Parts: sequence; C-alpha cells; structure tokens
Amino acid sequence: MGKAPKKRSLADKVRKTKTSSEIKNNPFEVKINRKKFDVLGRKSKHDVGLPGVSRSKAVNKRKETLLKEYKQKNRCSKFIDRRFGEYDTKMAPEDKILQRFTMERQRVHEKKDVYNLNEEEELTHYGQSLAEMEKFNDVVNSDDESEEKGLLSAELTASHFGGGGGLLRKKALGEEEEGGQRAKSRQELIEELIQKSKQEKRERQVQREEAQELTEKLDQDWKNIQSLMVKKTPKADKQEEKPKLEEYDMMVRELGFEMKAQPSEKMKTPEELAKEEREKLQKLEADRLRRMMGEEVVEGAQSQIHFSADDLNDGFVLDKHDKKTLAYQDGKWNMGEEEEEEDEAEDEEGEGESSEEQESDAEEDEVEEEEEEEEEEEEEEGSGEDDGHSDLESEQESENEEEEEASPKPKKTLSKEEVKAQQEAAKAELPYTFAAPESYNDLKDMLRGHTSDNQRLIVARTQKSNHPSLAVGNKLKLQKLFGFLLEYIGELATRSPPELSTIDKLIPEVYALCQMFPDAACKAMQSILGDAAHSMEETLEVKGHAAFPTLDMLIYLKVTALLFPTSDFRHPVTTPALLFISQALTKCPVRSLQDLTSGLVLCSLGVEYVSFSKRFLPELINFLVGTLHLAVQDKASLGYIVVPPFRASGKYSDLLVLSSSESCRSWSKKSLPLSATQQLDLGNDPDRDTHRLTCLSTCLDLVKRCCLLYKDLPSFTHIFQPIRTLLSKHLSTQTLPEPLQELSSEIVEAISSMPVTQSALVFDKRKPIPLKLLTPKIVEVLDYGKKRGSTREEREKERLKHKYKREFKGALREIRKDSRFLAREKLNEVMNRDAERKRKVKELMGSLATQEGEWKSLKRKKK
Repeated sequence: MGKAPKKRSLADKVRKTKTSSEIKNNPFEVKINRKKFDVLGRKSKHDVGLPGVSRSKAVNKRKETLLKEYKQKNRCSKFIDRRFGEYDTKMAPEDKILQRFTMERQRVHEKKDVYNLNEEEELTHYGQSLAEMEKFNDVVNSDDESEEKGLLSAELTASHFGGGGGLLRKKALGEEEEGGQRAKSRQELIEELIQKSKQEKRERQVQREEAQELTEKLDQDWKNIQSLMVKKTPKADKQEEKPKLEEYDMMVRELGFEMKAQPSEKMKTPEELAKEEREKLQKLEADRLRRMMGEEVVEGAQSQIHFSADDLNDGFVLDKHDKKTLAYQDGKWNMGEEEEEEDEAEDEEGEGESSEEQESDAEEDEVEEEEEEEEEEEEEEGSGEDDGHSDLESEQESENEEEEEASPKPKKTLSKEEVKAQQEAAKAELPYTFAAPESYNDLKDMLRGHTSDNQRLIVARTQKSNHPSLAVGNKLKLQKLFGFLLEYIGELATRSPPELSTIDKLIPEVYALCQMFPDAACKAMQSILGDAAHSMEETLEVKGHAAFPTLDMLIYLKVTALLFPTSDFRHPVTTPALLFISQALTKCPVRSLQDLTSGLVLCSLGVEYVSFSKRFLPELINFLVGTLHLAVQDKASLGYIVVPPFRASGKYSDLLVLSSSESCRSWSKKSLPLSATQQLDLGNDPDRDTHRLTCLSTCLDLVKRCCLLYKDLPSFTHIFQPIRTLLSKHLSTQTLPEPLQELSSEIVEAISSMPVTQSALVFDKRKPIPLKLLTPKIVEVLDYGKKRGSTREEREKERLKHKYKREFKGALREIRKDSRFLAREKLNEVMNRDAERKRKVKELMGSLATQEGEWKSLKRKKK
C-alpha cells in the first residue's frame, strides 16, 4: 500500500502565491552590497536590488544582442539602404539629394573623360550608342536570297500596313489627273502588285542564271590557259633527275618496314593461371591413362563448329601453321619438318606456343615487305598495272586448303605390338597429377626411386595440382609440403655420400613455396635454427665447447640466405642465422682438417650474409687470422694476437703446415668440396698436403673478399694489420705454390694502399677540467605575502600580468555564459517545434477520428 500524499498547509499556499510586487515592496527582501570607500578608476561591483535582478539584467541584455545575432545568422532577407546620408539625422534632405547627385556625376566621369570639355554625355543601351542605333544601318547578308530581300516598296507597304485607304486615294487622284478614266478597285490594285512582284522576281532569277553561266565559262577558259602555262617534263628526264635518298628518308623507310606492334592477350590472374595449369595436367594424365589401357588417342582432333549466316568470323584464330619452317644450315636452305611433341609437361607448356608465334611473326614480316616492295615498284613505274594475279592465286590456295581439310584423313590402326609398346611407354612416364602428401613418409614414398630431375618435376606438379586457389584445404597442404621438403633436404645431406645434386634441383621449388607462404616458411626455418642453437648451448654448458655444425645444418644456413633477405637490419630468420654462424666460429674449437673445412664454409656463408649490408663481423676476421696462423711454421715471434678458438701454440696449431715442399709443385687450385665437412678420408701425406693447400687457398680468397667488402671502414688498416703481418713476414718466407703467392701479394698491396683514416682509441692521460660553477644569488625576503619586484618595470609587468589574467578569466566566464544561453535557446526551439508538431499530429488524428465516425454512422444508416 502506498503512502497517502501529504496535504499542503495554508502557509505554504500563501508563500507560493506571493507575487513579485510584494517582494519588491518588502524592504527585507532588498539586498545591499555596501562598499567601504570609493577607488578612482575601479569598476563598482556593489549594487542595491532584489536577489536575481542582476542575473535577469544579464539575460535581458543577451536577448537583445546575442539572441538577435543568432536569429539573423545565415539570413539574407534584410534590406539595407546604402544611400549616402540615409541614416544621418543631422543632414537635411536637400543636402542629401545634392550630395548624392554630385557623387553620381563623379562616378560617371571616368579617367579617360578628363579632357572632354563642354561635351554632352553619350547615352548607351547594352554597351551600344543610342545615336548609332537610331540610324538603322543594319546590313542583311545572305547567300541564299537576293540583295533586295527584306526591302518593301512604298506601295506594298501602304497597301498592307496602311489599311489600303491612302493607296486607293493616291491612285484615284492620279487617274483623275490623267484623263478622268475609271478608278481601279482594290482587288485590281492587289493583282497588279502581285504581277509586278512576280516580274521582278523573274528578272532577278534570269540575272543570276546569266552570272552563273559567265562564271562557268570563265573557269573553263582559265583551265585551258593553265594547261598551256605548265611545262611537263618527259618521263625519261624524271627518272634521270631522281635524287638519291637521304639518310633520314632511308631511316624512315626502315622504320616503316619494322614489325608492327601486335595486341597482347589479357593479363591473367594467378588463380586463372593455376586453373589452366591444373586442367592441362589433368588432360595429359587422362591421355596417359588411355594409352596405358591401350586406347587410341586422337591428337589434333578439332570439333566442327556451326557458323551462323550473319557471323562475321571476327574471332578467327589460326590454330596451326601448315607452312614448313625455313632454316639455313650448312650453306643451304633447309625446309625442315615439324618436330614431334615431347612427353614431358615443360616442353608441352612453352615450346609450342613460342614456335607458332615466331613463325607467324616471320610470315607477317615477309608479307609486309612484299607488299611494300610492290607499292614502291608501282610508284616508280607510274602506272596502275598489276604484276600478277595474286588475289586469284590466294583464293585458289585457300580453296585447295579447305578441300584438304574437308577431306577425311585415313585413321592409322595400331598393331598389338605397337599398342603394347605404347602401354609400356605410358606406364614408364611420370603421372601428371599428384596428391599432396599428408606426412613426411608419404613424401619419401612419392620421391623414392626417381632421379633428381624427376623428383623436381614431381614436386612441381604436386604444387600445381594443389594450388591454394583451387580448393579450400590446399593452402594447409602446401604449407606442410614446405616443412616436409626441408626435412627431406636435411636427410639428403646426411646420406653417405650426400645427394647435393638433388638438393640443388629441389631448391627452386622450395623457393616458390616460400614466396607463396612466407609466414609458414619463416616459422619452419625459425624452428630449425632454434633447435640447432639450443643444442649448441646445452653442449657448451656441459662440455665448455661444441662441435662444428654438420652438413645438413650448413645447407640449411645456405637455404636461409637464398630464401630470405640478408640485407635487413633485423630479420626474424636471417638475424638468428647470422648469430648462429658467429657463435659457431667463436665457440667451436678446430681440432682437425674436417673442423677447419666446416669453419671455412661458415666463413663463406658469413661473407655471403654481409655482402649487401657490409656489416662488420669480427668473428669472421678472427677465424681467418687463426686459419692463416695454422700455416705458420715458426711461431716464436708472431707480432699479432691469436684469439679463441685457436691457440698460439699447442697440439692443433700446425694443421696447415705442409709435410713436404714437393706437394706444392703438383697442386692445382680447386674449390673446397662440401662433402669434406661430413667425411674426410686422407690416407697419406700428399693427400693431406693437397687438402691443406686447398684450405689455405680458400682462406686467402675469403680474405680478399673481406678486403673489398670492408675497404670503406675508417679502421680498415687496424683491422687487417694482423693479416698483413702474417702474409708479409711469416707466409712469404715459406714455400707456397705460385697462385697462392700471387694472391697473398695482392692482399698485402691492397692493405698497404689504404690510408690510415683514423687513429686507435686511447684513454686521455689527464683529468678533464670541471665546468665553472656560479654561486647562487640569495635575496632576503622581509615582507612575506606581498609581490614585490626590484625595479619599477618589474612591478608594472607584474601588474599587467595580473590584469591580463583577471580579464582573461572574465572573458572565459562570459563566453561560457553565452554558450549556455545559446544552448538553452536552441533547446527551447527544439522543444517548441516538437510541441507544435505534436499539436498538429493530434489535430490531424482528431479530424481523422471524426471522419471515421461520420463514415461509420453513414454506413449504419445505409444498412
């Protein structure tokens, strides 16, 4: 149950009904703001009045100023009288009229009329003088009508426009003066005028015809005279006086003989190309399966297409060239026959189209040259005679070709042996379509037993048959295929011997998949590099040193450089790979020639990684210095520092020292084999010396490449100073093959020729001079709470700042009040419009209800 509303007391009702007049007359309601004293120049804020009076004054002031401006905003219906003195109440009306007349006269007289004295003004209408317009000198120009068109005689004008009375009176007076003859009626006068006008028109027509005949006769006489004036030279003289062609004319003709641009086909999207590739492979696979089943495959069969009677044959395309290819071989012209199509898909995709385009272009060029030669001969002879019946011959040839095509070709039946051989050949062929492997074992089963070329072809056909645009799940299948291929490449590298040729064949297909799915390829390579780095860190934590990466990891690093950019400042794949190379060159000790071979391969990979960015790799330089140190025999006085993983002296510090100098004579420069990083079988000393010289040659080549790479560094000379010392003092005294000696001398000259651009960094021996410190100025403040300045200008500045802040705050306050006032007015307008709309809707609904009631009542009465 709700509470009952409280009843208002009588006092509340009286207080509510208290009028404003009572409040105004009540002295206790008046508020007085008293001030203690008057200050000259200060605005007085003290006033006497009722509460809220000042506020109502501000609202009324805004209604008179701001509200009017708001209502007149964007309105152009206001007329302003801009005449001189219109709003000047001090001027008399006569003075206003006189001043306006004077200003009008001054406006008329422009600068060009300053010297026109005592001349009247010229009146104009639309820029034309009225004096000239009154002369009526309009000339009627027309080529179709006579010159007298538009000029009416006085008699005709008077008869038609004067009512006829004046003309009749004039005629009657003239006839009476002649002899008193009978006056003509109006009808007779009109017929006489018509006959007279027809006669004048006939005369004008005769004059035009006579003028035209004379003009034609004059033209004919001029042609006869002109033929006598022109001197015609004989044909023989023309041929003799024919000038030779200049270089420019010959160039123009050569440009005319060039092959014209042919319209190219529409560029196809990757999805359309992938669809065409799959359809082509499916068609080839269907043909292969039919050949395996012993069925005959009809090649080049074309279905007959129906042509309508109004077909213009605009889309005609020449499918096949029947002409034989013209070739020049062994000094004779050879008309070769068409080659047979190859079984592989690559030849079927590209060779047929390119040969047809070349033959068609050559035939078009020959036809154009023959036509241009015939035109030149016709121009030189000056006659329109035809040299031969080329059109008839072409028609006969086309008819013969149509008859040959229409005649049925006899089908060649194959014997059983030929069918069996065809089946065996079809079984030996590779399938043209492959399903994407679901696991790594499926990929191995698919590629097992095939050559490297066939393996590449299988992967390519698998990629084309399962393009992402052909089905929804193909994208995930090809992403898995990329990971399977990387794993397969690693397995090929671990085999003995490693199948490097197969890896080389599969790299283009891996690159194509990487370009298609860069994110998946990035994640796959990151996982491989991450696993290798974690295993190396674990080994280092346990043993303190780690072995060099195996051949599969070296190939993965090479594949990374091929698939991803190495010149980026930071890359999610190449940056970890470069860090892995640097860590391996620093933490892996060199204990055998096989380790040294792996380190040199890592150095070559490092040079390849930094070849574009020219990033300085100190681990690379240190490893090359250590490799050269392994070839030094006398390690007593070195003159340089050897850093890990190498030692200045010890068990493994003489790996590149030759056992005998005789091996230098039989050594020839070769590239370092990658298989040496996996297994190195060196049974005797000559084989070891040969491999040592090969490693030393590879190291010198890398040093030369680094010199060219880092020649722009400011500290180039200091970086390569140990290498210069090694080559000039230690290795130069030893017996080395001539190619290595020449290479070392080139490196020493390159290092010596570079100027020292920057000195080594050293610590400063003396202490830096400290900065001069200033003592702070301490001012004693005696009068707290007062803002005082030291000078009169500062006090004036403080006073102005204070005044500015006060005025700024007051302006902000007034702007906020104006904004609130406008917001209230806008809200009132919206509410008034809504109320008016509701009222009108209510009236309409009431009228409709009234009409509905009346209609229902009428309907009841009718029933």
